Amino acid sequence: MESRGRFWNRCFDGLRRTLLPLAALAAAACAQTVQKAPEVEAPPPPPPVVETPQEIPQNKVALLLPMSGGTARVGQSLANAANMALLDVRNTNIKLTVYDTAPGAAAAARRAVAEGNKLFLGPLLAADVTAVRGVAKAAGIPIISYSNDADVAGSGVYILGFQPDQSIDRVVRYARAQGVERFGALVPVGNYGQRASGALLRAVRDSGGKVTAVETYERSRAKLQAAVRRLTDYEARVARASQGGIVRADGTVAPVQDRLGPVSFQALLIADGSQIASAFLGPLTQYGAGPGKVRYLGSELWNAEPGIRAVQGLHGAWYASVPDARFTQLASRYRAKFGGAPSRLASLGYDSVLLVNAIAGDWPIGANFPEARLRDPDGFAGVDGIFRFGASGIADRGLEVGQVGATGTTVVSPAPRTFAKRPGA
Repeated sequence: MESRGRFWNRCFDGLRRTLLPLAALAAAACAQTVQKAPEVEAPPPPPPVVETPQEIPQNKVALLLPMSGGTARVGQSLANAANMALLDVRNTNIKLTVYDTAPGAAAAARRAVAEGNKLFLGPLLAADVTAVRGVAKAAGIPIISYSNDADVAGSGVYILGFQPDQSIDRVVRYARAQGVERFGALVPVGNYGQRASGALLRAVRDSGGKVTAVETYERSRAKLQAAVRRLTDYEARVARASQGGIVRADGTVAPVQDRLGPVSFQALLIADGSQIASAFLGPLTQYGAGPGKVRYLGSELWNAEPGIRAVQGLHGAWYASVPDARFTQLASRYRAKFGGAPSRLASLGYDSVLLVNAIAGDWPIGANFPEARLRDPDGFAGVDGIFRFGASGIADRGLEVGQVGATGTTVVSPAPRTFAKRPGA
């Protein structure tokens, strides 16, 4: 048997014989020039994986407004106020999107339908309401318009704008309660004037008074004067005064102007803005219907004109409008947020969102808007006071009566806070 020592010696001898050639190869390699391997550009890192956020299910509401063109300021005010209201109510189930109607109202409505909106707030202009109503009806979408044109209401269109008919009815009824019996009116040519004169005739008839004179006019100085001359029946009054003079104590006869009888009306509705009302003051004074002789009545247009207090001849005039106190607060917040004063119509944008929020509890996500809820007989409340929609689709409002004065308008008859029950309700 081979001894253990010789066995390990034989193993090491074999290992040495194997290692020597390897060592020689290594030495030869060290003697040669080392070639650098070509650099290979590392591949760019893969783009980061961006997860697409899941859209939160919401009820989509389209604001159809003129965001460009001549009425863009009003449209922007409405949009800003609507978004203020949505932030105030903190309802994350409602999504508002603005669509510019100035380039084309029908096209804006079609985009709104394609993007899944279930309710239209707006348009502002009656012509735009007419343009979008077919699109809305085909999609089963109600329209809550900011227009004041009652002619476009009905068949799924609800008019939120301020109505001259309601304003005139309210101020006439207040005047009747103060003992005024005979009424006259100056109304502009056109649709607004027709509505104003019709409203006056109905309100006076229903309250037991009498309309003694109504005249239309075009807005030029000569036409204004001619309208007042006709309204006051000036020629006939002069003719009557010319028939026999009143002899004074000194034996002289008083001039015809001093002998003119009074005009036929105690209160005069001027259905226009304060600028036109102011332009009427000269002719009215000239023809015997000046301040102090006649009580002037205005319409809802005067509520948007704070400068009316500077017109001294209109001090003491009455007009009916939506309550103004809350709008004053809204306007202050608006200026702080957006850096400018809002249009007086901005409250319509704010209140329309309050209205949607009040109904939102009955509006499942993705379902059609519950239009029937708009006709709640108890109505709704907002910045502009209480309102409700009747079968006509026109917002019936609770109005206050104000009296113009040097420091502003004083409320002489507050707006109601609740509606009376409808007959049969």
